[in-house]
Amino acid sequence: MRNEPIILLPPAISCALGDGLETVREALFSGRSPGMRQTDAYSPGRLLTLGHADAPLPSLDGFPVPQRSRNNALLLATFAQIEASYRTLAQGIPAHRIAVVLGTSTSGIFESEAALRHHCQTGRFPAQFHYSQQELGSPARMLAETLGCTGPAYSVSTACTSSAKALICAARLLRADMADLVVAGGVDTLTRFTVAGFSSLEVVSAAPCLPFSANRCGINIGEGAALFLMRRQIPDDKHAVTLAGWGESSDGYHISAPDPDGAGAERAILDALARAGCQAADIGYINLHGTATRHNDAMESRVISRLFPDCPASSTKPLTGHTLGAAGAVEAALTWLALTDEARRLPPHLWDDAPDTDDPPLKLVAPRETAPVPIRAALSTSFAFGGSNAALLLKTA
Repeated sequence: MRNEPIILLPPAISCALGDGLETVREALFSGRSPGMRQTDAYSPGRLLTLGHADAPLPSLDGFPVPQRSRNNALLLATFAQIEASYRTLAQGIPAHRIAVVLGTSTSGIFESEAALRHHCQTGRFPAQFHYSQQELGSPARMLAETLGCTGPAYSVSTACTSSAKALICAARLLRADMADLVVAGGVDTLTRFTVAGFSSLEVVSAAPCLPFSANRCGINIGEGAALFLMRRQIPDDKHAVTLAGWGESSDGYHISAPDPDGAGAERAILDALARAGCQAADIGYINLHGTATRHNDAMESRVISRLFPDCPASSTKPLTGHTLGAAGAVEAALTWLALTDEARRLPPHLWDDAPDTDDPPLKLVAPRETAPVPIRAALSTSFAFGGSNAALLLKTA
């Protein structure tokens, strides 16, 4: 087992905030998100606020049919932002020492939906459809084959913790000396299936979501992708961002609701602090899971108020939508931006300033708020169906 710090190189990101790190940086700190807009494209007859990733997507006509999906196209479009860095870093590393680990929950379900509609109309599936387009392993396998990597390549699908766990898996591969370079992150795209599924739980808001507000009425679903190049630290990485700590737990409390007291969530956060050698007071910013559902917000406010009563925190889901399997990686990228912003700007918490008095108060970041001192450590939390909890602790090296 190797113990060098795990470096998170500048990420690639595409989401409702924009396409590319610098575009997303300016949109994030200004609190403006061009991709958050109402549509009934995924809920015919019902307008919903959804987070759209508007990045131009490459054609996949040259790929095998099983790899052709909008999800994979967004993955490739996002990876293009860091491809030059990848090519440089990969020089001299054997193909079997490069891994790909991604989180997703939709994969190619969009293509399956279209194929099923076609089948209902014609009695046959379209020629460009193959059932394996919807396999959860498709994104990782497609990217690994495109890059010629032969190391571990797999997807993690644990609902909203998927890509947070993908980053954790990547760190473990590096620590176990099973890889020298890992492409890790997540990708999820909008589908009718996911919108209908969350709507059936009555947790989807037609209006922009309001995390931790007394007036909250559910999530805005979004789409996006975020990717990190991860490696063990080398001497040149003196000012890099590290994945210094992580924690995982499972409540086993309910299929869709979290443990109200947040015992599992707290355990994941405490494990991340311990692994990083940090105290709660060392954390300068928290990116909250903050879905704007009553159960999640109530649980999370209890945990965060217990552990970090005075730490600036925000949910960035009003700016991105809940990107489901990609959320952990997207929000890790936004946390990375908070750690590296020279002006010490903090991601704002957009809401109606109407706190729920039934929940413990949090120190939510106001628009244009800055940190009084440079942030050296930040936390990003992810909580999922089935009681899956994950916490990522990022530090400047």
